[in-house]
This record gives sequence, C-alpha cells and structure tokens, in this order.
Amino acid sequence: MTYDLLPQPLRSWLAEAALPWSPKSCKRIWDKARNNGLSVDDTIVVLTEAERKTLSQDKHCVL
Repeated sequence: MTYDLLPQPLRSWLAEAALPWSPKSCKRIWDKARNNGLSVDDTIVVLTEAERKTLSQDKHCVL
C-alpha cells in the first residue's frame, strides 16, 4: 500500500532500481530533495546517486 501512495515518477524509479529499496526510505529521500526545491528530474538524480553510492560500498558487488 505504501508503494501505491508514492508519486508516479518515484514509483517508476523504484521499479527500475538495482537495490530493493523500501518505499519508506525512498519517500524520505524524495521528500527531502523536493522540499529543498529540486525538480522531479533532479530528485531522480539524487536517488540514483544514493543508489550508486550504496552499490559502490558493497564489497560483494562487481561494477
């Protein structure tokens, strides 16, 4: 149900994400970026960078 309440662009990003993000954690990042005045596109970049950073810290991940 939480997923269904997310904004469409965020649901689309989450559906394509490499990591199994929780809707709650994604919404937290989304809200912070949007409240700081970022556009939807820039907010997607923030989410992608957060994912990239997390993946780069995974010792078992081969990029």
